[in-house]
Amino acid sequence: MTKFSPLVVTVASVAAMTGALAPVVASAAETVKIAWIDSLSGVMGALGQNELRTWQYVADLATQKNWAGDGTKFEVVGFDNKLSPQESLILLKQAADQGFRYIAQGNGSAVGMALEDAVGKYNGRNPGKEIIYLNYAAVDPDMTNSKCNYWHFRLDANSDMKMEALTSYLAKDKNIKKVYLINQNYSFGHQVARAAKEYLKRKRPDIEIAGEDLHPLAQVKDFSPYVSKIKSSGADTVITGNWGSDLALLIKAAKDAGLGANFYTYYGYATGVPTAMGSAGADRVKYVGYWNVNNDGFKGSDIVDGFKKKYNDDFYLIAPYTGLAMLAKAINQTKSTEPAKVAKAFEGMKVDSLNGSFEMRASDHQGQQPLYIATWKKTDGKAVKYDQENTGYGWKTDAVLDQYVASQPTTCQMKRP
Repeated sequence: MTKFSPLVVTVASVAAMTGALAPVVASAAETVKIAWIDSLSGVMGALGQNELRTWQYVADLATQKNWAGDGTKFEVVGFDNKLSPQESLILLKQAADQGFRYIAQGNGSAVGMALEDAVGKYNGRNPGKEIIYLNYAAVDPDMTNSKCNYWHFRLDANSDMKMEALTSYLAKDKNIKKVYLINQNYSFGHQVARAAKEYLKRKRPDIEIAGEDLHPLAQVKDFSPYVSKIKSSGADTVITGNWGSDLALLIKAAKDAGLGANFYTYYGYATGVPTAMGSAGADRVKYVGYWNVNNDGFKGSDIVDGFKKKYNDDFYLIAPYTGLAMLAKAINQTKSTEPAKVAKAFEGMKVDSLNGSFEMRASDHQGQQPLYIATWKKTDGKAVKYDQENTGYGWKTDAVLDQYVASQPTTCQMKRP
């Protein structure tokens, strides 16, 4: 995938010799194709649909606005992995065979780790045909620590960074006495539970861990037994990394049972959860993330409004914006779409995203950016202008933490080609 096709070079060479064609020859704009490998079916399908639309919407924007500066076009094609690592590896091979040189994935660190390893091995076997993995939401810290790979770039904050921010905020609330941990039973959920216990012990040793549960990913249909345990524990606060249907169903069960505990979440804003919360979540559900559409000084209203108009859906995921801004900038700088050149340009790159300044740290390819704490509130046209899922409720920013607050050291020993 070079900037000039062999045909154009040949014509240009003839033109240089004859002079006859020189005034009319120009390089054809290239299309950079990104294979989006994530779930489009099953219980997590609605979440995946929103995410794919977001990638495609921003890709169209980058094309229309000529972000790369040379007419380069961007196209995102969806591949349904059914939330399966094994299926994802099959799709990676299919994408590679079809000439895709960039992939994007985010739902599930088990899938992310499988792809990260596979992309590294593929690139080692296929010099000159490398693939870059743009990770927009798989946040297990190991992916940019012990398992770091040169061809993997994480656009989201990892779970330790988010827990650092969340517990720094939570620790200031002296009303919190007992915390219950409930998470999905795979690598990411384990990391959330571990970090919560470690960081709370450091910042608020007086807080009691009232209970802890790990449940199967995307398999529980009724969370009422878990909510009953939370209620019996006397916990005033729940910390969960649950996402997708697992969080929506957990919140619904808590609402149905009249659980009065506050929820500190990673993904309270994601598809399905706002509807499940409705008014019952007001003032009680918070999230830690890298953006809030209702921030002071917000930029990107045209994107949010345009997305809503086109899809009747909410634009809440800005990692695709950040990733495509980086990709366009790298193409502009290197005058190439070749992954080997783009990857090198990515290291240490800074771009302006919708949440402010974003930096791709060179040492481990972990994105560094501000983090936000927000609370579910009734819209008021001011602090909470945008609602979600037509509920009349949205997110009010409680705190903005500069990137250095949540930044974590890395154990990554990057092996560069």
